[in-house]
Amino acid sequence: MRVVLQRVSAASVAIDGRVAGAVGRGFCLLVGFTHTDTPAEVDWMAEKIAGLRLFSDAEGKMNLGLREVGGAVLVVSQFTLYGDASKGRRPSFTDAARPDVAIPLYQRFVAGLRARGLEVATGEFGADMQVAIQNDGPVTLILDRSL
Repeated sequence: MRVVLQRVSAASVAIDGRVAGAVGRGFCLLVGFTHTDTPAEVDWMAEKIAGLRLFSDAEGKMNLGLREVGGAVLVVSQFTLYGDASKGRRPSFTDAARPDVAIPLYQRFVAGLRARGLEVATGEFGADMQVAIQNDGPVTLILDRSL
């Protein structure tokens, strides 16, 4: 499982001109799965993200988490995170999980974030989406978990 996390002041995802999900202050998560991912990786990632302290406290140090700042999460599926462009000019996506594997993991991830008390907005799995991200900082992390 791979996540590109961006701390945002605002983020939204539109599908066919309609806003499918939007958040203010919080995280935008671009999420991809590979064939060997399991619920254990998904649960670990949800716990990790729910506990990250990436917001500044009164002293300007990253000591506050999403709950402390009233933040929310926008989760966007992105199979291209498993693209391999090491050969040729067109990436291969053979490492990306097929929808029958990825969709249940994606749904578990979203549910896991919500179960940890986070407000979660989403895009739509497999849709052609336009994502607007107002990165705050900028702060960007790449989280990769394979057991």
